[in-house]
Amino acid sequence: MVSEKANLIIESFNLMGYDAMEIGDDDLLLGKEFLVGLSQKARFPFLASNLLDEETGKPLFRTQLIKNINGLRIGIFGLLSPDTFQGQSDPRRKGLVFQSPVETAHALVRELQPKTDLILLLSHLAYPKDVELAQTVQGIHLIAGAHTGVNLIQPPLLKNTLILQTAPKGMYGGRIDFMLHNPEPHFFNSAEKRILEESLKHLKERVPSAEALELEGWFQNHFALYSRMDHTARLFKISFPEEFGQDLRNLIASLKGQDAEKATPLRVKVKGEAEQILKLLGERNEFSNHLFLLGAEVKDHPEIRGVIEAFRKKYPDPVKTIPSRTEAPRIQTGAPKK
Repeated sequence: MVSEKANLIIESFNLMGYDAMEIGDDDLLLGKEFLVGLSQKARFPFLASNLLDEETGKPLFRTQLIKNINGLRIGIFGLLSPDTFQGQSDPRRKGLVFQSPVETAHALVRELQPKTDLILLLSHLAYPKDVELAQTVQGIHLIAGAHTGVNLIQPPLLKNTLILQTAPKGMYGGRIDFMLHNPEPHFFNSAEKRILEESLKHLKERVPSAEALELEGWFQNHFALYSRMDHTARLFKISFPEEFGQDLRNLIASLKGQDAEKATPLRVKVKGEAEQILKLLGERNEFSNHLFLLGAEVKDHPEIRGVIEAFRKKYPDPVKTIPSRTEAPRIQTGAPKK
């Protein structure tokens, strides 16, 4: 039943049009020979960049893949952590040798960088290890993680690396969209970018005549978002005007002090800085991440539904029996009869 279920999954992935799959610890449940045989039925490559066959010393599956999509060269590799297994004696590890995920990642990034525009890691390291890797290995633009099963609605950006992950067991689907305005592989969060752009447009229009109270309100409501965006810009070596925040503070202070001589040039300067930030933001690449519950409203693929129904018919779920209720023995009271 388990082997037929594995074949059903690969048949479904073929119909979905997968490009690649990083193997996980549970994929080795029936052993490496079974998984190698299963990979030959897939219309896409299995990846395991740091996994070697103990007998041959060679990689068990492909170590990398380069996809050319509308002129964008995407390098893909996969990592499996030995820490996801239950110790050295775990039978799923039989016949396998694990290389260091960090050393493997360094080597593959160096190899892929000259040949690609974007590098994607399919990770089965678990989320804490994804975070460590993003902070250790420079050059990975996107980590699609697994094993831990955390829902990352807002993907963290760590040293230029976005980390993605969804809840386990097929409860959610995930989709990330990229909008490219330049060839640099760096991306701002679209939602934050839009909010900041709208707020800066409002500031630019109002700053020539706004009073201190209005500017102070803008500062309190929007400057935290600006600071986050400015931090992201610094990661990507993009220079937002360094004096913007202080100039806005000085303008508010001069308006409160009714110092028109200082306020007038500061109004002009803050407006110019807002225009400069808007121009820089408009030229930046961006991403939007969407997680959606795979519930009844998501339409089934008819062929996939057919193979699943055939499997369920062959292997129906066991009927759960409800234990019969037995009456507890009654406690006797009073003196026993002779």
